[in-house]
Amino acid sequence: MLQLQAVGEVINMKTKTFTSRTSFYVYLVLIAIAVFYTLDSVSTTAVAASSLTFGLPLAMAAMVGIMCERTGIVNIGIEGTLLTSAFFGFFIAALTHNLIWGLLAAIASGAATGLLLALLTVSWKMDQIIAGTIVNILATGLTSFFYKQGYSLPSIFPRWEVPGLSQIPFIGRVFFQSGPITYAGLILIFVLYVAIYRTPWGLRSRAIGEYPSSADTSGVTVWKLKYLNVAIAGAFGGLTGAYLTLELVGSFDRGFSAGKGFTALAIMIFGRWNPIGALLAAIFFGFAQALANQLMINGVVSIPGPFINMLPYVLTIVVLAFSAGKVRGPAAAGQPYEKEQA
Repeated sequence: MLQLQAVGEVINMKTKTFTSRTSFYVYLVLIAIAVFYTLDSVSTTAVAASSLTFGLPLAMAAMVGIMCERTGIVNIGIEGTLLTSAFFGFFIAALTHNLIWGLLAAIASGAATGLLLALLTVSWKMDQIIAGTIVNILATGLTSFFYKQGYSLPSIFPRWEVPGLSQIPFIGRVFFQSGPITYAGLILIFVLYVAIYRTPWGLRSRAIGEYPSSADTSGVTVWKLKYLNVAIAGAFGGLTGAYLTLELVGSFDRGFSAGKGFTALAIMIFGRWNPIGALLAAIFFGFAQALANQLMINGVVSIPGPFINMLPYVLTIVVLAFSAGKVRGPAAAGQPYEKEQA
């Protein structure tokens, strides 16, 4: 146990450095928001609300990658998880005319893809990049084969206005006039942050992502914890797929996830494998798209639709170009663990 605590202290030192740097940028953003709000409160509020709407699914998808890589599993199958869960969530809700059943189906299918990834990487010790590619290909093939036109949802999850809080200028419009999955996603991101850095489960998870042999020596059953975390991460991805189909869009089509899983990987790196950092990075991505949309609405610029759709991918390339070489993920991510023989 002392060895495990020593590992935790090393990891916590890295976290404190990241937190102090992030706080500085947050203060700058808050000052900028205050300035622009005094100049044009309506447009500033609209852009901020749209930034959260566009950025939240990317943040939730990034949580899948964070949970997996903190556990030592590189998951490039996030795209497949989103696509599968969106598919099952939509069609189960359409067939049963019940959004709750669709939500549960999406979460269950996401957990199932997580268990599949764990089987391939933990039990069969397959190369983790190849395993994630298999998940993506399988999801694309199955959802395209079984996709049928003519189905529609009875409704989508409505927006809930939190009494009192929803009337607060700016903050109420941005955070407290949203659907139930939005609230659940934001809460779970903060819960995940606390769980990773303030609980024994989080210490054990980070330990097996950095020094699995030390965690094993301290009594942690590495393969069980990896299975558990990857399954939970898959369920989180399932919730993201449900958000896309049952709350945000209300429809499904082939290739519905549209690369959000791969963008989430860039956000995970940009956020330095930290849930709060990834949330802020995702909102930045959402802000870029929201700002472009608002400029078009105001008639300031004329931007063709395809260029706006292309913006998240351009940002992904830029972020990776500037960040990928300056950050380091969990040391054991991507490496299958072999228990040392006595």
